[in-house]
Amino acid sequence: MELTFFIKGLILGFIICVPFGPIGLLCVRRTLIDGKVAGIACVLGASVVDAIYCAIAGLGVSYISTFLSNERTVLRLAGGLVLIAMGIKIFLTHPTEKAPEARGHGLFASFGSSFFLMLTNPLAVLVFTATFSTLGIGGWQDAYVSTGMLVIGVFVGSALWAPIFVAGVNLFSPQLTLSQLRLANRIAGVILFGFGVVACLLALLG
Repeated sequence: MELTFFIKGLILGFIICVPFGPIGLLCVRRTLIDGKVAGIACVLGASVVDAIYCAIAGLGVSYISTFLSNERTVLRLAGGLVLIAMGIKIFLTHPTEKAPEARGHGLFASFGSSFFLMLTNPLAVLVFTATFSTLGIGGWQDAYVSTGMLVIGVFVGSALWAPIFVAGVNLFSPQLTLSQLRLANRIAGVILFGFGVVACLLALLG
């Protein structure tokens, strides 16, 4: 029975946790500029947050879930500001001719950038809450093992995108020249900046 919930969580995580939008763009940039391992770390950062929000959804109507829903505007505004800052930083970054190295600091930065950006999207809690209702799971209090297996499955399903995503970026992008890397930084910076401005406007107008 528990295995069934793990499989459902895995499928759910793989389907709804596809790295796209600002997160996907950030992961592409990390893969191209900082290397494959950094790209995988970036995707995994988002996957961990997916699992955290799934776990929070298991608490149902607890104060954590309520707080995230009530503070949605603030969090969206914070996420927009983070995107604007990231966009400016990436736009001004000058890639070097040296091959990217998988250093601890670089991996931590890659993981942390997507982790904290995903934290500003509490709407994921609502998605997972609806999933609990659909699957008939009462959450941690009523079904501890089933809920735990679902959360683990969501993380594994989301994390499966890490090697797939990085392999796809490397497959469809030939060895880039220094000028192409600079152009990639400029484009990524402008797009992330644009995402941030839109997110802030929606938060303020909503």
